[in-house]
Amino acid sequence: MDDNLDLVCEDPGSHSDVVEKVRRSLPEDDTLYELADLFKMFGDSTRMKIMFVLMESEMCVCDIAELLGISQSAISHQLRILKQSKLISSRREGKNIVCFLADDHVRSIIDQGLSHVLE
Repeated sequence: MDDNLDLVCEDPGSHSDVVEKVRRSLPEDDTLYELADLFKMFGDSTRMKIMFVLMESEMCVCDIAELLGISQSAISHQLRILKQSKLISSRREGKNIVCFLADDHVRSIIDQGLSHVLE
């Protein structure tokens, strides 16, 4: 790939058929905003660590805090954000709250991102 490539079109308007085809396939703006918000959840290293932990095993808040060396209140804060974004779920087991990834889509997103970073 040529990093010095000038990203300017020499013949504007000459690709109107392609432009129209792509325009019709674009999701609604609201959907794109939601997608951008989803990807923001992956933009925080603490949240990424938590999700990697939960890829390996369901865990309670205190165990996640111990494993990552972060306070329970900080972990709880991040877990609330992840839960609001529907990336994780939780259930009560006695006095503990056990957290886990919401579904396999979350695992796929993380796996794909990691593959991209490592290539």
